[in-house]
Amino acid sequence: MKKTIGLMAAIAIVAAVSAAQAADLPRTPYYTAQAPLSSYSWAGPYIGLNLGYQWGSTTANPTEPSGFAGGIQGGYLWQSGQFVFGGETDLQISGADDTFAPWKFSNPWFGTLRGRAGVAFNNILLYGTLGLAYGGVEGQVGGLSESRTHLGWAAGLGMEVGFTPNWSARAEYLYVDLQDRAYSITGTSNGVESNLLRFGVNYRF
Repeated sequence: MKKTIGLMAAIAIVAAVSAAQAADLPRTPYYTAQAPLSSYSWAGPYIGLNLGYQWGSTTANPTEPSGFAGGIQGGYLWQSGQFVFGGETDLQISGADDTFAPWKFSNPWFGTLRGRAGVAFNNILLYGTLGLAYGGVEGQVGGLSESRTHLGWAAGLGMEVGFTPNWSARAEYLYVDLQDRAYSITGTSNGVESNLLRFGVNYRF
């Protein structure tokens, strides 16, 4: 697991550096026909897709759910000079689960509603994000299963690079804390704390 996490972190760094270097390459005729790079705008609504890897732990339980996760996101940004701020919501489907006899815990879906704020260096945006998280958690033991919808919070950091006036790509780390709820199958309260490293593309209108 540690090797997988390290590899994904390395890929994220390489992708971010490559995207930043690509931003310095000469523009194609299409791009130069648009607004110059120095006036790249992040303002407006956007939608996009993402794919990544989730890993974490179940509170008060030895299971450590992990797996691939992907979904959709959308939001709106305002821009004042280099300062960019706005809001974003996303919904994820996840394969994160783990079995530690006799228990199995999984986090099949989750979503967030977060604020975003950052600093733009022309077509490169560095940002932080913080807000509400919610999601489903399922516990199993023997032939019994129990599902709950949890509330919590999420926070993270990211880098987004615009490669045309409308399209951008990003790498993002997000911490998601789905807080404890009572489970009769464990006789205690459980929640899921997760790390999420994901890559995505956005289209701005």
